[in-house]
Amino acid sequence: MKTLVCTTPGNFEYIDIEKPAATPGQSILKIRRVGICGTDLHAFTGTQPFFSYPRRLGHELAAEIVETDDTNFKQGEAITIIPYFYCGKCIACRSGKENCCTSINVCGVHIDGAMAEYISVPTYSLVHGEGLSFDELALVEPLAIGAHGVRRAGVSKDEFVLVLGAGPIGLGIMEFARIAGGKVIALDINDDRLNFCKEKLGIDYTINPTQEDVTEALQKITNSDMPTVIIDATGNQKAINGAFQYLAHGGRYVLVGLQKGEISFLHPEFHKREATLMSSRNANRVDFEHVIDSMKKGLVKPTTYITHTVDFDEVKNEFEKWLDPKNGVIKAMIDFD
Repeated sequence: MKTLVCTTPGNFEYIDIEKPAATPGQSILKIRRVGICGTDLHAFTGTQPFFSYPRRLGHELAAEIVETDDTNFKQGEAITIIPYFYCGKCIACRSGKENCCTSINVCGVHIDGAMAEYISVPTYSLVHGEGLSFDELALVEPLAIGAHGVRRAGVSKDEFVLVLGAGPIGLGIMEFARIAGGKVIALDINDDRLNFCKEKLGIDYTINPTQEDVTEALQKITNSDMPTVIIDATGNQKAINGAFQYLAHGGRYVLVGLQKGEISFLHPEFHKREATLMSSRNANRVDFEHVIDSMKKGLVKPTTYITHTVDFDEVKNEFEKWLDPKNGVIKAMIDFD
């Protein structure tokens, strides 16, 4: 079967390998869609933490079941997966936090992913498709990342939520902060993405820090209270460190984006706010279920995000183009049909 491997930063190669065979506790899937996210782009550029080469990318997927030992699933059923494979024994797993297992293997990051015609995955990772399309199913995982971050923040009705970064993960955070009742403020340096937030997601407040003073804009929007929740989806060190000053007294700051450097802030300013800083990693099954339920109810229309679609055979030639902001990529989708 054909696979696509990122052999070194900046280089892909198509490689033929044997189709995986069924083993106890594993299910064989035929891949139908793979979404491209920031993790994949950073892996390609060599800036992704927790990563080694060569690696087959791909963890946002929709597939059909070829073989499974779980009688709750059927051959030919359309599914997605929770791509964070866990040990089930460590302190995190015993606490119901499989998303941050001490020996986690994320599909397409720590182990080979879905850029292949067929893959084998732990049966426990399967998620029923609930009648959603393949395009929708491939977007469940990135939206679950956003839903998890919002759940970590404990967003409540009518509080102001500042979301840093209007890429796919940031858009998902905005969607689920809105569903939770928050008043969402989108911050990004790309006007096209901010316009997308307004026109497609119905976000009322947007800020471009290159064109206006962020503090003044936030004070105006929040009647000088400042946002009680800030969620970073940039993974940019400067943006992360700079946003501490925007946090309301008693506020919560959640880091969804990931970067390799150190976090730095002025302790007295953080302390006087009695602020809370937390990270948000991956997602749990409850987040996947929340996303699927929200899709089925029409609260989220994820296919709006898909701006680029390419056949699997053309990914090697097209991938680098998705790094250029001028190409207007929100979500690129690989079609295996």
